[in-house]
Amino acid sequence: MSLVAGPGRGGATQATESVPLVMDKHIKYIQDLNERKDEYEYWLTEHLRLNGIYWGLTALHLLRHPDALPRAEVLDFVIDCMHENGGFGAAKGHDPHMLYTVSAVQVLATLDAFDEFNQQVGDGTNKVGHFISNLQVREGVDAGTFAGDEFGETDTRFLYGALNALSLLGMLPLVDVPLAVEHIQKCQNSDGAYGLRPGGESHAGQVFTCVGALAIAGRLDLVDRDRLGEWLSERQLPNGGLNGRPEKREDVCYSWWVLTSLAMIERLHWIDGQKLIDFILGCQDPDIGGISDRPGNMVDVFHTLFGIAGLSLLKHPGLEEVDPVYCMPKLVTSKFLTGTTTKS
Repeated sequence: MSLVAGPGRGGATQATESVPLVMDKHIKYIQDLNERKDEYEYWLTEHLRLNGIYWGLTALHLLRHPDALPRAEVLDFVIDCMHENGGFGAAKGHDPHMLYTVSAVQVLATLDAFDEFNQQVGDGTNKVGHFISNLQVREGVDAGTFAGDEFGETDTRFLYGALNALSLLGMLPLVDVPLAVEHIQKCQNSDGAYGLRPGGESHAGQVFTCVGALAIAGRLDLVDRDRLGEWLSERQLPNGGLNGRPEKREDVCYSWWVLTSLAMIERLHWIDGQKLIDFILGCQDPDIGGISDRPGNMVDVFHTLFGIAGLSLLKHPGLEEVDPVYCMPKLVTSKFLTGTTTKS
């Protein structure tokens, strides 16, 4: 089972206000990705396979077609990616890593399949929780953050992913959340934004991971909302698109990383939402479906999800409501997160 098969065929249209959201085309595009095993790009993207399942499945749920992929096949694929230590690889036979493990947990939650998972993999969720918790750095200069795997590379993506997955599993007490919060504070810069690690350059992707982790920990009170909101709102360019840091080009994926951070700190109204909607819709391929990084480029499932998620945050008609902390449908997260996060 795969939903990563390289870029789509054909280009996207230029952004105009009259461009509709081609929902049926997007659904078909995602469904067809698994049928492209004769294409070279399919095999080049094996290292993203499990992430691709999460991107495609989540997009379909937001498009209100949750059953558009074969549930049993998806579940079997996820289980095949699991290792005895509780971690998941990108595909069967790939080494376990935090990023793939988080995607696996998100997919299992979206499928409401934790019970089935435990039936097929004895004590499965407990193994996953301990795999994640064992990757937290407990002492030293990086205390509080998480490694991605046994080799020890750390950054805030892994910290956010750990709290995301553990909260969905109901296992946050396995890790030292206050210590993780201390590390995030060290990653904050004078502009109010956050970097990959202490002293790292401010970047919208890392803002999402840090603010999202603080939201899960119930510590959004630590965010300088006005300063960060100003930095984030400056990411919008004249064409309506958002970039990740100053002097860079716009990219549809930042329609999520920037927008969701603004939503979490209640500053979503600080950007021009209609201009951003027009930009995202202009990045669609009207013939085969899918969304690209910017108008005229090739579509892929990664940008398709984050474009649709951005539109959901902007209340575009016909879409399921997305949870800004988890990038999952709120209908899903509400089943698992009662009392877990705060809206402070």
